[in-house]
Amino acid sequence: MMRTLLRLRLSLIAALSLLANAALAHPHVWVSAQEQVVFGPKGEIEAIRHAWVFDEMYSAFVTEGQKKGGQLLSKDDLAPLAKTNVEDLAEFDYFTHAKASNKKIEFGAPIDYSLEERDDKLVVLRFTLPLKTPASAGKAFSLQVYDPTYFVAFELAKQDPVALVGAPKGCSANVLGTKPLAADETKKLSEAFFSGLSPGSDFGVKLASPIIIACP
Repeated sequence: MMRTLLRLRLSLIAALSLLANAALAHPHVWVSAQEQVVFGPKGEIEAIRHAWVFDEMYSAFVTEGQKKGGQLLSKDDLAPLAKTNVEDLAEFDYFTHAKASNKKIEFGAPIDYSLEERDDKLVVLRFTLPLKTPASAGKAFSLQVYDPTYFVAFELAKQDPVALVGAPKGCSANVLGTKPLAADETKKLSEAFFSGLSPGSDFGVKLASPIIIACP
């Protein structure tokens, strides 16, 4: 079970074969996330559009052995990996957690997904996650992107972390800060980093910045 779980986690970038001998590893993959909240013609939220940029070390690991004369890998080059990524993410709810009127949002299968290597050699995964049922932001819509076990560490991008697409006039997006970890939690996180094990099942949400969308 543990081996299967970790293998699927790393398949974010389809590094499946190399995980076989590292079942207990905690790779600390870092992701810089930009999020778009997409509204439909009726003024309801219809989808979340992700753009996740992976850290330098992991990006190099993913693209190793796939270069064509030193050229950057395109969406076409990485299309099979993109498909594997989004399919494997389904088991983990796409690391996307949202609520409307305090009710959990259910998502459908991802669309418009792609994986490519940027000019700075970092790999970015993009995909759109439609809501099964469009949601109103009239009573506040909350969104967080995180891995509960902190196997993958998500952080909202410093520039343009959240955008509203097609939103009605007066809608706003606010990124709330996270609360500082208690001393014992900080110690536990540090020990987990050096031991290569996960710090626990709730660190992801504790370190995730909530995004609040509100409309008049």
